[in-house]
Amino acid sequence: METVMNRIVSPQAWKDLADRLGVDEACLKAVAEVESSGGGFMRPPSQLPKVLFEGHVFHRQTQGRFDASHPELSYPHWDRSKYSGSVAGEWKRLDAACALDRGAAFASASWGAFQIMGFNFAMCGFDDIEAFVAAHKQSAEAQLAAFSSFIRRPGLLDALRNKDWKGFAAAYNGLGFAKNSYDTKLATAYLRFGGRSP
Repeated sequence: METVMNRIVSPQAWKDLADRLGVDEACLKAVAEVESSGGGFMRPPSQLPKVLFEGHVFHRQTQGRFDASHPELSYPHWDRSKYSGSVAGEWKRLDAACALDRGAAFASASWGAFQIMGFNFAMCGFDDIEAFVAAHKQSAEAQLAAFSSFIRRPGLLDALRNKDWKGFAAAYNGLGFAKNSYDTKLATAYLRFGGRSP
């Protein structure tokens, strides 16, 4: 039972974080919903967190030295066709990249319920990438704690407090957010979690 519970953020933890940040709780839940369908772990019996390996980031992290030998893992530009189509498949890609350069591979994946890129480990309060990954493997509430540190930056936190979905989407996912209607999905999820229409 403990393992199952570790996969779920408790109602009190959501409330406490919302109170600390001065953010509507529905906003926080909306981010998790859009990023990972609300859950940060693979289905049991797996104990692993959800990941998405980004080969263009691995290319940057390794200065392209694996582009020729491993073009499926390292390439200069984002390419949707390189994704495996499943979380289990993304772990296979990540494991293969780890065999080449473990630290760079971990930094090149997005992790957990909030899909934070590993290279942001310091912004999440960790001394190194290994500690960041360990926390994301530990529990849903450890993932929540990492997210709480990550979004304290003014651009993210202010946008979330003001329900400025376009501003938050741009700061969180980059300027290409509109291609995936990220802002619209956030607004819809916010209302689904009991948020109020403006």
